[in-house]
Amino acid sequence: MKTLLDLDNWNRKGHFLFFKQMDEPFFGVTVEIDCTIAYANAKNLKTSFFIYYLHKTLVAINAIESFRYRIAGDQVYIHDNIGGSATIGREDGTFGFSLIDYDSDFRIFEKIASAEIERVQNTTGLFTLTFNEENIIHFSAIPWINFTSLSHARSYSFHDSCPKVSFGKMMISETGKRIFSMSVHVHHGLIDALHVGQFVDHFQELMNSQSTKPIIIPKSQLHS
Repeated sequence: MKTLLDLDNWNRKGHFLFFKQMDEPFFGVTVEIDCTIAYANAKNLKTSFFIYYLHKTLVAINAIESFRYRIAGDQVYIHDNIGGSATIGREDGTFGFSLIDYDSDFRIFEKIASAEIERVQNTTGLFTLTFNEENIIHFSAIPWINFTSLSHARSYSFHDSCPKVSFGKMMISETGKRIFSMSVHVHHGLIDALHVGQFVDHFQELMNSQSTKPIIIPKSQLHS
C-alpha cells in the first residue's frame, strides 16, 4: 500500500523540485559500523549474519519515513513498507537480483529471505523475476573489500529513487571490535543528510541491541 504525498504542503517541495531535475540526483556517504554485538547475536541465533544485518537494515529503513518515499512521474508516494532487492552470489561467480519481502518479525523474515536466496542461487542470469516493485532498497554485500567509498553503475535515462545500501568486508580491530563499512546512496529530492544521519544512528542502535524486535523511534526524534 502507498499514500500520495501532498507536495503543496510539503516543507521540502522546493528541495524536491530542485534536485529532481538533476542528471545525477543521488548523493552518498560511507560510514563505519560496529557489528560486534550483532555478529555475536547472529551466531547465538544460529542464523546467517547476512540475513541478520539485512533485516536490521530494513527495520531502520522502515522506521525513517523519508526512506519510504518513492517518485512516480511528478508525484511522490509514501509506501507502507519497504523490502529489499539484494544481490545474491552463486557458486559459478555470477549473481542475481532478489526480491525479499519485509517482515518486522526476524524469524519470519529469515524464512522469507532464506527461500529467496535459495531460489536465486538455483537460477541463472541477472533478472530472475519481473521487477516492477518500487517499495524496495537496492542492497549488496562486498565482503572481499574494506572500502572507504563506493560508487554505483547508473543509467541517467532510468528514473530511480530507491536508496542503495552496501556493506564491505568485516574487519577486526586491535581491540577485538568487529567493524564494517556501510555505504548509503539516496535521492536528494527525497532525502537529506539529516535523514541519512537518522538512519545510520538507528541502524547502529539496532546492531547494538540484544533484541530481534524493532526499536520504536519516538516521532519527536524524527524530522521530515
